Amino acid sequence: MSFQITIQPSGHTCTSEHGETILRAALDAGYNLPYGCRNGACGTCKGRVLEGQVDHGSASSTALSEEDKAAGLALFCCAQPLSDISIECRELKTKDDIPVRTLPCRIQKLERLAPDVMALHLKLPVNEKFPFLAGQYIEILLKDGKRRAFSLANAPHDDELLQLHVRLISGGQFTEHVFNGMKERDMLRFEGPHGGFFLREDSSKPIILVAGGTGFAPIKSIIEHALHVQSQRPMILYWGARDRAGLYLPELPQRWAHEYPQIKYVPVLSEPSQDDAWAGRIGLVHQAVLEDYADLSGHQVYACGAPAMIDAARRDFVARGLPAEEFFADAFSFTSDTP
Repeated sequence: MSFQITIQPSGHTCTSEHGETILRAALDAGYNLPYGCRNGACGTCKGRVLEGQVDHGSASSTALSEEDKAAGLALFCCAQPLSDISIECRELKTKDDIPVRTLPCRIQKLERLAPDVMALHLKLPVNEKFPFLAGQYIEILLKDGKRRAFSLANAPHDDELLQLHVRLISGGQFTEHVFNGMKERDMLRFEGPHGGFFLREDSSKPIILVAGGTGFAPIKSIIEHALHVQSQRPMILYWGARDRAGLYLPELPQRWAHEYPQIKYVPVLSEPSQDDAWAGRIGLVHQAVLEDYADLSGHQVYACGAPAMIDAARRDFVARGLPAEEFFADAFSFTSDTP
């Protein structure tokens, strides 16, 4: 049996299947409710049940007292609907709504995506979850006090493992360790989420996504989140790299474009080799956008890549009519520890 959950004051609705908690149902539907431990101990997810009945489950008495229950409060990570319900909860909509935390993690898997790109799959401690907005990044905390920032490549709902795309940088302390010394089950610490680069879901404008190299990582998170919440906004992805190997997950955007009519994919190479046998677009990735759009006034743009690409895209897109406030960007800077 399933029950409908209505979240107030937003009016969003979702469905809870038998045995599913309110929080899990909301997260699966793409609605970001505040939460922490997910086992009824911390009280972060406490909210009010306005209508209907719930089973409070394994809520701790220290986080949810009998007085709280009498007042209509519940821990949404534990509570399961027993009827159609209406709840009162402030959904997380901006980066300022999600607290920055420091957490340990374990390297669950190292996956070579290209000769110079490694995917890190990070496992959090049992019962620990890490809320973030699609497009945000984390900072790996190194033992010498230095930090290295990497965008999250997984969508917020796909949170069993956190995924990073790491490019090998010559002389880079951390990236060379990733490729030459890191092993599965190694432990790391990170802080996050960080960043104002995330999907603005309160707009209906068509979206242009521009990725340079591993700038594809947060773009992947944004697209997969949009698909998960069943957004019908038109999206066109321009992914640029120097050569064919730089488009290190080519089948994924091709599959998006094949399966979803609202998505188009334009790969662009700046310096294809003869061995690439490339018949696609050639040049700078932001120039490909300019070739296709004479007027950008009705669009939103999300761009991630090298600072030079971001600066050029911002300048040229605004000159084509894009409102400056509709350009969202994350500029990657690569750190080398070689003097």
